[in-house]
Amino acid sequence: MSRISYIDNLSEWKEGFEFFFPVKVRFSETDMFGHLNNTVPFTYYEEARTEFFKSKGFMQEWVKPDFEAIPVVADLQCDYLKQVFYDERINIHVKVNHIGTSSVDLHYMGRKEDGTICFVGRGTIVQISRVSGKSVPWTEEMKNMLVNKDKVKVKG
Repeated sequence: MSRISYIDNLSEWKEGFEFFFPVKVRFSETDMFGHLNNTVPFTYYEEARTEFFKSKGFMQEWVKPDFEAIPVVADLQCDYLKQVFYDERINIHVKVNHIGTSSVDLHYMGRKEDGTICFVGRGTIVQISRVSGKSVPWTEEMKNMLVNKDKVKVKG
């Protein structure tokens, strides 16, 4: 696990997740060998991230046409650890790792039903203005909504 720079200790890291979103690998998401296509975890991350933000109370505001701030993905990465095949069920776990002024670094973990970790990832989401395209700082209330116990580093 030393090749994954954002995970210091896998045992501790995987225990920090509380939220997950279940997915089932569809036939259309596999290649001719029945393996999950390497682009699909990013779609799973999007689905899980959306549900995670809904659970925190964010999506409800962001989708309103008159709400100025919207979330955008600034970067996203995935590290593949085990093969995934058609028809397998995977839980996509999401947690906040770090909250910046207007950004949030999220971590992801894909786990099979037997508990095997098949892929992990991380990505930065930035809240920006629909009008200006410039970053919009989190309010204290928003930061509190994002915080997962005391496991999250908050800037400022």
